[in-house]
Amino acid sequence: MALVGAKTPERAAHRLRRRLAARLPLDVITTHYPDAHGQVLLNLAFPPAIHTVIARDARHAGLTPERFVREALQRALAEHADQEADRLDRAVRHLLTRTTPAHLLSAVGHALTQPQQGTTP
Repeated sequence: MALVGAKTPERAAHRLRRRLAARLPLDVITTHYPDAHGQVLLNLAFPPAIHTVIARDARHAGLTPERFVREALQRALAEHADQEADRLDRAVRHLLTRTTPAHLLSAVGHALTQPQQGTTP
């Protein structure tokens, strides 16, 4: 973690990139806490060839490269969330073929209240 002072999160990310780029292979810099709008800032560094493609595609879409990437990330995150919800729905339906809703709910409650090693939140 690195701390950098600046008037805006965008400026802080820019300063941090300038300071560390020669020392570390930074692809992404992110703020640690959401801002007043609940947003976490990502500062991405793309290789020149990728940056050229993004700029071209953004121009064709009538967007700035930043907005183009932001919207692409939002679409990808929404798609991932939908896929995860579908996966969980299928898993629950499969579990319900072998047990009752009450037993499944009890097991979920137990699992959520017990610390588990090596699980992904």
